[in-house]
Amino acid sequence: MARLSYAKRRMLTPGQIILTVLMLLLALTMLVPILNIIANSFSDPAKSPSMSGLRIIPDGFSLLNYSIVLSNTTIMPSLWNSVKITIIGTLINIVLTTMAAYALTRPGLRFKQAIMVFLIIMMLFDPGTVPEYLTVKQLGLMGSQWSVILVTAVSVYYLIIMMRYFNAVPQEICESATIDGAGHLRMLFSIIMPLSMAGIATITMFYAVVRWNEYFRAGIYITKNSKTTLQVILRQYVVSNDTATLIGDKNIAKYVNILDYNALKNATIVVAIIPILMLYPLVLKYYTKDVLAGSVKG
Repeated sequence: MARLSYAKRRMLTPGQIILTVLMLLLALTMLVPILNIIANSFSDPAKSPSMSGLRIIPDGFSLLNYSIVLSNTTIMPSLWNSVKITIIGTLINIVLTTMAAYALTRPGLRFKQAIMVFLIIMMLFDPGTVPEYLTVKQLGLMGSQWSVILVTAVSVYYLIIMMRYFNAVPQEICESATIDGAGHLRMLFSIIMPLSMAGIATITMFYAVVRWNEYFRAGIYITKNSKTTLQVILRQYVVSNDTATLIGDKNIAKYVNILDYNALKNATIVVAIIPILMLYPLVLKYYTKDVLAGSVKG
């Protein structure tokens, strides 16, 4: 009887089947173009121009595109710049966001409503590029990577999300910790944060993706190619069609007649997206955990 009832629960309704099929089709519309870019980048340069936009298997095999991209004297430094900005910026984001969320979720906080109104107004009404630019210039951060890191140190939207996770932690646990002598720092780092790892992992991924895709501010505030981010260089190659610089002076005479420029650009795109894709497996394990997982383990 138990097996029959379990089998009945496992049967999908027609509506669930239709929804599943629609979601799979939607996933394919996003997955196939990415697989096509990857396949095209690994294809033989002589055959890749004839590949259709739906093909997900390389036509032949060659690492020539990646050899040229990775040997480029501009791409690799900009790649490490993006990695550095992403790591340092995300750490600052998480520390400031969690500390602010903790302060704003404490019972008895004075002027909490006024502070939240102010933050929401700041979120809805962006001050604009010109005031931000003048502030960065007055602080002497022009040309420095800190201009990109510090300007977006806290997102009010992500702060509100983090507050929702902190509010979900039972107040009884916090009161017990207070009775045992835990201060605010101990409360935050030993109790609140372990019980909110799903939210912290989610916000970390959001912040990291924004940091990695940083283009607009880096293009304005960082003027030297040696300090700029990968996305700025990527636009120069992919959007502005600067393939001569992408190939390089050493390789242009050797490969100019055999390269497929579109496949070369696709290889550049793959190099740009791989590092951020490596972040997803690290945070996905927290998505299915309940907010009380930490207290159960304790």
